[in-house]
Amino acid sequence: MAARAGVSRATVSRVVNGSPKVHPDSAQAVRSAIAELGYVPNRAARSLASHQSHAIALVVPEDMTRFLGDAYFASVIKGIAERLERSDYVLSLMVASQAPEPKMLRYLAGGAVDGVVVISHHIGDRSLYQIAGLMPMVFGGRAVVPGIDAYVVDVNNVEGASIATQRLVDRGCRRIASIAGSMSMQSALDRVAGWREVLEAADLEPGPVIDGDYTMHGGARAIREILAEYPDVDGVFVASDLMASGAMPVVLERGLSIPGDIAMVGYDDSPAVEACEVPLTTVRQPSEEMGALMADILVDVLSGNESRDRTTIMPTVLVERDSA
Repeated sequence: MAARAGVSRATVSRVVNGSPKVHPDSAQAVRSAIAELGYVPNRAARSLASHQSHAIALVVPEDMTRFLGDAYFASVIKGIAERLERSDYVLSLMVASQAPEPKMLRYLAGGAVDGVVVISHHIGDRSLYQIAGLMPMVFGGRAVVPGIDAYVVDVNNVEGASIATQRLVDRGCRRIASIAGSMSMQSALDRVAGWREVLEAADLEPGPVIDGDYTMHGGARAIREILAEYPDVDGVFVASDLMASGAMPVVLERGLSIPGDIAMVGYDDSPAVEACEVPLTTVRQPSEEMGALMADILVDVLSGNESRDRTTIMPTVLVERDSA
């Protein structure tokens, strides 16, 4: 292989293992040699030699129904999978209800994977302490897990929520409610904090905050509660597009107009906006790019490069459409 490509064995190894630290010409020569020779890496032999499984686990501590119904997860997984295609690692997806189950933890701790990416982490879930000391870990989203020195990729959720709420204030809304995500998650708490900060700065009394659990059904339920108890609400910051897609039809069915009677801003800029009857103004977070970066960090760390920042915060931006 190395002779056919005209490079060293070390260069071949780096290309096969997905290292970015190879000159493009050399990398192309190796790929051409692989194609010509029909080379297929013997993963089992290499795993025995390196004491690595060359597998990465993506752990999602969520109910399967919510996991399958939220396009945010699909975007993150797409980013992770596309990055791993350029490496020697395969992705193992594990969805657990609320917290990793004992059999999953045994699997993770038993050498079946080399590293873990965790998304949708819930406050108080301490189950991952069991494997934190055994392998590198990257959290998608700020995780409040004292004692775990993991890498984190996130957006500034306080700032994103502030941008959304400020849009409502700027268009003249004075009674602004919020449909929050699951309050067992740091992202939801941070978005409520950003919403509240803007209202306090504008000297406006905060409207109601209802937990919509980051689901379409929860968004519909939350807006019903808001309209029943606070009929003077004229703006709503919804902490996910999926919840907004559930809330919007309820508003319209009541004979209210969006944004005339109630302006609405979502969060994510996910495919869920396509289900909204009124084009949704929302805060875009780069979910796919976040997934790719999480995978990139973990592959780097597994390759011995630990120079990465422990926390990476990616930008958000307001996407203006008709709803606000």
